[in-house]
Amino acid sequence: MPTELSAERAVDAARTLLDEALRSGSRRMLGIAGAPGAGKSTLAERLAEQLGTQAVLVPMDGFHLADVALARLGRLARKGAPDTFDAGGYVALLQRLRTARPQDAPVWAPMFERELEQPLAGAIEVRAEVPLVITEGNYLLLEDGPFAQVRTMLDACWFVEVPEELRRERLIARHERFGKPPRAARDWALGPDEDNARLVAATRDRADVVVGVSSAR
Repeated sequence: MPTELSAERAVDAARTLLDEALRSGSRRMLGIAGAPGAGKSTLAERLAEQLGTQAVLVPMDGFHLADVALARLGRLARKGAPDTFDAGGYVALLQRLRTARPQDAPVWAPMFERELEQPLAGAIEVRAEVPLVITEGNYLLLEDGPFAQVRTMLDACWFVEVPEELRRERLIARHERFGKPPRAARDWALGPDEDNARLVAATRDRADVVVGVSSAR
């Protein structure tokens, strides 16, 4: 069973992993999983900011398939489900980051631009000398399909947990903030997002640590 950690202690825990990397001379990989709206992106961004140039954040969301591809595949109405990502590409990137040597050229990772609701290639530079890579996303702890390989790439994986009512409120507010009308925002948060949240919740016990988050974004 995972141990529990407060959000306030998360930076200290990440520093411990960073210290291990510096002592060993070997990069460490930290994963942060959680349901949509749990606060994993906010936590990961805070860790990366606090650790400065010794850490870099590479979100799983950069591997969203573009809307044009999802429409062609008939999956646009389920955007955010596991099969709406390039999971194999994400695993391949983690493998490159895991095996990078100090003399290697930088790796360029994609990001997800919420203003466009689209992935952007080559947006995040990961220099080989950076000792800690933080990656966050819904499906880091899945046991089935191509995402199952993700856990093997990580030195530690945390699961962010938040009260369900707050999580749903955050999601609805986020969808409205990025352009959905209130009714559509609610329908999406309580429809596709909720289906994905149930799937992610079932992976909780595979985490090393559960981080409790209660404050609003």
